[in-house]
Amino acid sequence: MDVFVARQAVFNKQQKVVAYELLFRDGEDNRFPNVEDKTATAKLIYDNQLNQGLSFLTGGRKALINFGEQSLHARLGEFLPTDKVVIEILETVEPSEEHYQLCRELFHRGFRLALDDFQYHPQWEKFLKLVRLIKFDLMHSSFEEIDQTLAVLKKYPNIKYLAEKVETQEQYEQAKARGFDFFQGYYFARPQMVKQRDCVARSALIMMIYSMTLKPNINLNKLSEVFSQDTASAYKLLRFINSGLFPLKERMDSIKQALVYLGELRVRRFVSLIVTAHIAHEKPLELTKMSSIRARFCELLAKRYFPHLSSSAFLVGLFSLIDAMLDRPMQSIVEQLPFPDDIANALNGENNTLFYLLELVKAYESGSWWAMQRACVPLNISDEGLPNLHQSAITWSQMFDDL
Repeated sequence: MDVFVARQAVFNKQQKVVAYELLFRDGEDNRFPNVEDKTATAKLIYDNQLNQGLSFLTGGRKALINFGEQSLHARLGEFLPTDKVVIEILETVEPSEEHYQLCRELFHRGFRLALDDFQYHPQWEKFLKLVRLIKFDLMHSSFEEIDQTLAVLKKYPNIKYLAEKVETQEQYEQAKARGFDFFQGYYFARPQMVKQRDCVARSALIMMIYSMTLKPNINLNKLSEVFSQDTASAYKLLRFINSGLFPLKERMDSIKQALVYLGELRVRRFVSLIVTAHIAHEKPLELTKMSSIRARFCELLAKRYFPHLSSSAFLVGLFSLIDAMLDRPMQSIVEQLPFPDDIANALNGENNTLFYLLELVKAYESGSWWAMQRACVPLNISDEGLPNLHQSAITWSQMFDDL
């Protein structure tokens, strides 16, 4: 599946790119779709931060991300790295006490805050102590109006100013003469579309996961089992844990371990992000179904012959097709996931027991008796019982298909 985002460069006085504003897109048309702000922000995070990461889009520069009222209330900042993001509070957000407390929470978590398309009102005064950047829209505000606002803001020396919608050299020169620090607009660069490959989540399983997290006490055993049937959701979970937001003291060798590490509150918020972002109801792709069958087949084989590797074998099977889903080299994907060495090595094609289990599963899928016999040799096992185990894996993977 292809996912899209637009990025528009932010320039400094020397006309060097210092940041990018990231703008949600749902197709190749470079325009904002008709969706709610929370949906747009959640999908942007889900498709990008929990895929290759924001640094892939910005080249390591800061990312400006829009937050409307719904995004603030949903606390979507919890899924973003404080050192790589400027949260841009949209002009549609009212300067209420409730919104002030939400902005204050973000500020104390370490985020830099910006006010978009700013129009001064005394109610914004206490917000200005939290803000480090103010954006003026040159299409909506005249320079006379901007001059009046800048006069009021002189008492806040830590605030920097960005002129957006700069379309002519004259506008650029006037903004620069007024002391603006940053510039953005068609005069410099139009928003650039970026397309990436991403996994397709299974709608029925997403809703099953959501319903389980609505209960007062989450059954992590059952939740991990459902997560484990959808490669896309499992991938996003592990990317979230390995996104740099948390101090990892150990590697994750099971989905349940990842859920336990997050805790119930973070799990609920993470699932809420998935549900919000999952606005398109896609049918399960063949690759997704095949990976879930492989996962269960690997696990059943390990339980019979190598019980101590059963949870690791499941993950190897589940992620064995992730490179095909994302059109990216397996090694680059594995580097972004918190796998122990034995799982990472197996997925990268290095010889160990987990790798040989996966090779046996692939050989069985091929329908070649000769290949299957050859794959049994490194494991020192027979092919007896493989058809029953494979059928059990298929039955397991179909558990939620009819929901």
